Amino acid sequence: MELEPIIGLEIHVQLKTKSKMFCTCDNGGENLPPNSCVCPICLAHPGTLPIANKQAIEWSALAALALNCTISEYSKFDRKHYYYPDLPKAYQISQYDQPIGKNGYLYILNPEKNEEEKIGINRIHLEEDAAKLLHPEKKNYSLIDFNRGGTPLMEIVSEPDIKTPVQAKLFLQELRQIMRYLDISEADMEKGHLRCDANISLKPVGEEKLYPKTEIKNLNSFKMVEKALEYEINRQTKLWLEGNPPKDLTTRGWNDAKGITEEQRIKEEAHDYRYFPEPDIPPIHFLISPETACDKKEIAIDIVCLRTKLPELPNPKRKRFMAEFDLNYDEVKILTEDKANAAFYEQVISELKEWIESLEEAKKIKNIWEENKPKLTKLASNLIINNLIPLLADNNIDIETMKMTPENMAELITWIFSKKITNNTALQILPKMIKTGADPSHLIKEGNLAQISDSKELEVIIKEIIAKNPKPVDDYKKGKERALGALIGLVMAKTHGKANPEKVMEIMRNLLKP
Repeated sequence: MELEPIIGLEIHVQLKTKSKMFCTCDNGGENLPPNSCVCPICLAHPGTLPIANKQAIEWSALAALALNCTISEYSKFDRKHYYYPDLPKAYQISQYDQPIGKNGYLYILNPEKNEEEKIGINRIHLEEDAAKLLHPEKKNYSLIDFNRGGTPLMEIVSEPDIKTPVQAKLFLQELRQIMRYLDISEADMEKGHLRCDANISLKPVGEEKLYPKTEIKNLNSFKMVEKALEYEINRQTKLWLEGNPPKDLTTRGWNDAKGITEEQRIKEEAHDYRYFPEPDIPPIHFLISPETACDKKEIAIDIVCLRTKLPELPNPKRKRFMAEFDLNYDEVKILTEDKANAAFYEQVISELKEWIESLEEAKKIKNIWEENKPKLTKLASNLIINNLIPLLADNNIDIETMKMTPENMAELITWIFSKKITNNTALQILPKMIKTGADPSHLIKEGNLAQISDSKELEVIIKEIIAKNPKPVDDYKKGKERALGALIGLVMAKTHGKANPEKVMEIMRNLLKP
């Protein structure tokens, strides 16, 4: 029997608003002492009333627009009842039948097929987070930290369109990148800013009927999501082959140390939560056109205005970079991983065009920029990906706060392009530029690092190397091409990497002709 997985994800995104969802408490309490960021509202004292955080509603609507969701004109909050120690009201303020967004989608690239795949978004709704339970080792009690309680939590529910664990991981990674581009969440899984529950079931290939799903919790990284789904596919496949497929909706937790899922409980269904409308919060009215009128008692959200705040999202940006800068997918994936990196690259290219067109050679070569653009955009890309980004990471420096400007970087690339310095010299001064913001021209002059391209000067050095190294000279004359590389390396060492390698090779070949 051939089986296929049916996978859907429930993703919780912690929004980085200044205050909590329904009170004015600071929303940055994760690093503060336990229970120091609380008030009577988030502790559910009798007589307190919630006040909805409008910023959180707007950001959730912005996310819905970014994920191509339909936004209804009206939405509301509901009470979701369940008793658990981390929920002081014994209900959670959430949304049930009128979510903020629904029927959206997200495209991800399948690296194996090299084509885009569409994953549906069932709904996006907003709710408050629960408190954090702490379980001290070897103790028969648990502790509760209410600092997290009441934090704005946006839930994104995918359609069961995901077919493989790898696809689930790629979907999550794309979603995280979008949240960061929108600047509404840090979306760090390890810190709990982005949490994922995976739902999975199997069915015979070609059969329409869906079977009871298993929800997997405790997934704190992309790798865990992938590993847990792989394990669950194997576990459920064995049950099917034994003639005993899952019969109930169940919840299982991922045990990363053991590499297995463990049953926790029978999963609740919607009627178990006894949803009903939250009477203390006004309805939300999304103004979906300029002519929409609004009641003063409603929470009004201007969707027309929100649309103008949508930035260029990762997928369109990747496609544009490939077309505009003649880069491959792997290159643009790294460049656009962070919005600040992508912006820096574009600024460098803009400055680089001006530098190249101001060169003396530009007077002789018509359209010098257009003729050399693919080479230059690739040079800039390589320098940023292979050198700048790792250097920043090693020194714990942010690209937005480093002292080197895009103009400095463009000037450095121009020096390389003009063959006034070698790549090695560029890499030698790049760390100083990052830390001090110094112009490359100043550092090159100060360190006497300009490339040696004068033929007469190079010939003197090369003749000395030839005279002192008869063995590789003899090997080259016997047809061993590799020996030439050794001789050129000796010239580069002698000049501390400043010799023009193309000129060195040309002169060396001429001097070693039979």
